[in-house]
Amino acid sequence: MQQSIKPTKAFRIASIVALVVGVGAYFIGLYNAPMALNEKGYYFTIMLFGLFSVISLQKTVRDKMEGVPSTKAYFLASGVAVASAIVLLVIGLINAELLLSEKGFFGMAFTLSLFAAITVQKNVRDGAALELNGTTAQHKPKEKIEEGKNDNSRYLMEVEQTKAKVSQ
Repeated sequence: MQQSIKPTKAFRIASIVALVVGVGAYFIGLYNAPMALNEKGYYFTIMLFGLFSVISLQKTVRDKMEGVPSTKAYFLASGVAVASAIVLLVIGLINAELLLSEKGFFGMAFTLSLFAAITVQKNVRDGAALELNGTTAQHKPKEKIEEGKNDNSRYLMEVEQTKAKVSQ
């Protein structure tokens, strides 16, 4: 399990600024784009879908790293959602009647937004974990680590017992 430390204030602010700039630029470009309203709705939805899917994938990966139970189905669904958002954007841009520079602009704003959303989510989770534990993860007392392992083991045993009852 990889340990995390609290991100610096400058990094947290830079991440939020990158997210606001990426999403803002994308939506301003979308507002000014010479396309029909239904096309604008398509690109708007793709951005929202992409943001949600990368946050969901980041959370699932982080849960696995921290030993929090997570199903393979949800992990795969999150990965497929990220790939789908990217593929849908690419297909839409390939078929859009936009200048190549405009297509590149939308692609770069989308990429910046997804990356920044992952970073902001990581910063939020790191901060929440530190507040919950009252200490940095690197300096967590061994008792807390063992307590967490025991809680996780009990949870997994309960899940297995429930599966056994259901299958009978």
